[in-house]
Amino acid sequence: MSLEVKVPSPGESVSEVEIASWLVADGDYVEKDQEIAEIDSDKATLALPAEESGIITLKVEEGESVEVGQVIALIDTSAAAPDGGSSPKAEAAPQAEEKAAPTPTEAPQAEEKTYASGSASPAAKKILGEKGISASAIKGTGRDGRVTKDDAVKAEASMGTPTNAPRPTDSAKMSSLRRKLAKRLVSVKNETAMLTTFNEVDMKPIFDLRQQYKEDFKLKHGVGLGFMSFFTLAVTRALKEFPQVNSMIDGDNLVSFGYADISIAVSGPKGLMVPVIRNAENMSFAGVEKDIKRLATKVRDGKITVDEMTGGTFTITNGGVFGSMLSTPIINPPQSAILGMHNIVERPVAINGEVHIRPIMYVALSYDHRVIDGRESVGFLVAVKEALENPAELLMNNEVKKALEL
Repeated sequence: MSLEVKVPSPGESVSEVEIASWLVADGDYVEKDQEIAEIDSDKATLALPAEESGIITLKVEEGESVEVGQVIALIDTSAAAPDGGSSPKAEAAPQAEEKAAPTPTEAPQAEEKTYASGSASPAAKKILGEKGISASAIKGTGRDGRVTKDDAVKAEASMGTPTNAPRPTDSAKMSSLRRKLAKRLVSVKNETAMLTTFNEVDMKPIFDLRQQYKEDFKLKHGVGLGFMSFFTLAVTRALKEFPQVNSMIDGDNLVSFGYADISIAVSGPKGLMVPVIRNAENMSFAGVEKDIKRLATKVRDGKITVDEMTGGTFTITNGGVFGSMLSTPIINPPQSAILGMHNIVERPVAINGEVHIRPIMYVALSYDHRVIDGRESVGFLVAVKEALENPAELLMNNEVKKALEL
């Protein structure tokens, strides 16, 4: 009996997906629930498990776009399992990965061509010598192929230093997720009135709290006391004070949210994903850290779902983990604002008329000016800064151990 393997719907409004990679080869014996393919939609990459055991026959190529509900493989459920279990071919690399970059012999012939050697005038030799260009690499326009001064000057301007080394290139189709992301980023720039405001945060108070309580916190809760919980709770506090930032445009209406679903940008194998922490305004430091760890693990393992990445009301992104000092993050539509974190660098600052060295982070708030005015944007970022620089009072109500559940 042959079982049809059909493309499942990865989410509402998605009608087409792409076979990102086959995890098995044609003719392999697959086990029930074994992952046989990865499917790219414009929202996420999902794993497709086998519904039954049997010999699989692939019906579409890797990288091919297919419709939701289309048959992409057949499984012969009457086939017996081979001795030793599944075929070792199931572990073979996907076909697309077998396409190596062009070898030197595949470089365009024009790049391998060396012009016929000819004599050069003294002036031409001087110019070519200064530029490190061999006269044999120049096609002279003078009599009998002689390289003239004009040839040498033009070679300097248009040819630069010639090389016979190959310059291989590779071209690969972007994934469905990356193509969708590209379109969204361009639409944000074209369809929103995006501005960015900046500030700086003295991170020493958070450093001190983490230094004092991080070991007890990890022992009690099984997760580290990171910066993201401080930023998430500082953001939820500021959103209550400036609800306009927690709004978005829906046609001719402005929708404001009485809750804070915070999207956290996480880098994964398939690119940047933005899972959502639901009702973050009601969460503790431990709750935020546990949820971030859970979602980040699912992103890295490729198990994050579409539902876990939709519906956020505000986004936090941390370019500092990659060494970014300052940036202007792009709004995550249809949201109206995004907070960018950056790296922490010791800088000299003036405190009470004296110079001190403090760990400083630059922060950036990009926002849609159609929804958020300058007063709200600046006030919001200042409120975030105040909470981060005085976390014990503003985020913990001066009860640090209670807030950390120690």
